[in-house]
Amino acid sequence: MLFFDSPNPAPNPRRVRIFAAEKGIALPSQEVSIPAREHKAPEFLVLNPRGQTPALQLEDGTVIAESVAICRYLEGLHPKPPLFGTGAKEQALIEMWNRRVEMVLMPPVGAVWVHTHKFTERLPGRIAEWGESNRPRIHDAMQFFDASLEGREFLAADHYTISDILLLTTIDFSTFIGMPMPDDLTNLRAWHARVSARPSAAA
Repeated sequence: MLFFDSPNPAPNPRRVRIFAAEKGIALPSQEVSIPAREHKAPEFLVLNPRGQTPALQLEDGTVIAESVAICRYLEGLHPKPPLFGTGAKEQALIEMWNRRVEMVLMPPVGAVWVHTHKFTERLPGRIAEWGESNRPRIHDAMQFFDASLEGREFLAADHYTISDILLLTTIDFSTFIGMPMPDDLTNLRAWHARVSARPSAAA
């Protein structure tokens, strides 16, 4: 396998790095520079026509793109610890929380990043007003997750899962773009401290 990675602050490749670290998997990797636009180079577009990282190329040439899909493949090869859960109920709850992170928090974070951040100022089609209008949505989403974590150690189950990885990487990326967790969201901040203390968070 060959993992096409991009370094921080890119949140999606980091998801896979954390997941692999939790599994104890060493992924041979090749760095793809986003600032240098290597993800849009013709040779990379052959691998992933969407021009995004991460991507995982298998020995038979198959390319799996999208971070959660890559993690599902790794889970299939290395089922323990079960980061996608065990049993119908737990797996469904983890999928529910995955979707909530990706549908409630990630879209406004992405809008602020693409439409307002200095690193993306050369992208075509930026609409600053749209980006700015999403800042309150980030705060609302964080409040939702803060309330959801009341009395809970982890987001989706009684153990660490892919849902925690998705939320951690999104929260950290939100901080990078200038939208950190508000001080009054004590449940979210306590959860963030717990999951950030795990060795895998440094991956």
